[in-house]
Amino acid sequence: MSFDPMAAALDWLDAYRAGDIETLLEMYAKDALVYCDCDQLAISGRENLRVYWTNHLQEHPAAELDNLRLSHGVAMISYVSGENILQAVLDFNDAGKIRTLSCRPTQRASFGSC
Repeated sequence: MSFDPMAAALDWLDAYRAGDIETLLEMYAKDALVYCDCDQLAISGRENLRVYWTNHLQEHPAAELDNLRLSHGVAMISYVSGENILQAVLDFNDAGKIRTLSCRPTQRASFGSC
């Protein structure tokens, strides 16, 4: 059975919406990098990811799925957070773990931060 990045992206969003930090952390490769335009951060290392997700889950909770697509082998998932639509680009390694995650706002209904 081959790895399905779109299914993994949905699993990621489900864990995000549930506020399940442990499941989120298990989805990342040990050398994963997160680039967050919302908070102007670049994060690596498991403990830094834990701090990031602890804060991010409170400040930017995810609601419903907006769009999901595959482009050049990476999953692109957009979702609603507050009054904003955010896009996360998830690149997976061969083991199916997130190698890089880049997130950014794509639409804003207000002028606040995402």
